[in-house]
Amino acid sequence: MSAAARSRPLLRHIAIIMDGNGRWAKARGLPRIAGHRRGAEAARRAVTAAAELGVPYLTLFGFSSENWRRPSTEIQDLMALLRHYLLGEIAELHRNGVRLKVIGELGRLAPDIISLIEHAEAVTRDNNIRITLTIALSYGGRAEIVAAVRAIAAQVARGSLAADAVDENCIARHLFTADIPDPDLLIRTSGEQRISNFLLWQCAYSELVFTKTLWPDFSKSDLEQAIDDFCGRERRYGASVGSH
Repeated sequence: MSAAARSRPLLRHIAIIMDGNGRWAKARGLPRIAGHRRGAEAARRAVTAAAELGVPYLTLFGFSSENWRRPSTEIQDLMALLRHYLLGEIAELHRNGVRLKVIGELGRLAPDIISLIEHAEAVTRDNNIRITLTIALSYGGRAEIVAAVRAIAAQVARGSLAADAVDENCIARHLFTADIPDPDLLIRTSGEQRISNFLLWQCAYSELVFTKTLWPDFSKSDLEQAIDDFCGRERRYGASVGSH
């Protein structure tokens, strides 16, 4: 039995920055959208693998707020792929007991995509929750924190919340991820070693694993390797070795 199997109950939530679609396509002389399509297949594999490995929460960084600065043709291709995913994959996710949650500044998306997201969340909401899949779209960690602070400030101004009641738990309750645990493990593919404004608050104590594998090539074995790496670490949350 691997270290991952022995320690799996300690690992509740994995977040993944899916990076490398463009480089995968370029290396093969293909258009970027071909990389994104293969990346969508890798996302499907990751959900299946995480569920099989007993991980109850998986969050995938699908489209950042900064990605809106990409060429309009690429954004159009990505939105078309997102529509295809929402139309074609939700029935299978539902059959497999997956609960879908989408986070981010969704108001920036096209109205029909927002409707598809709302439908997908509603269809899967009452599933037996084999795994909760969260997809971050039009998402930025700083913007999320700003939105939370504004909501809290408005409550304080109305008198419905005392200023001295604002603590870490209060802020966490106002984040997009209020109903799921913070990630234990953050994986980034393609060899880049940064978190790129992803789950800034939530990843304060996450273990970070960076792999050179490009996202379209990411497999169950890559996920297992990252979990084994995680299980070999001692998480101290700022305490001294052996203090807890």
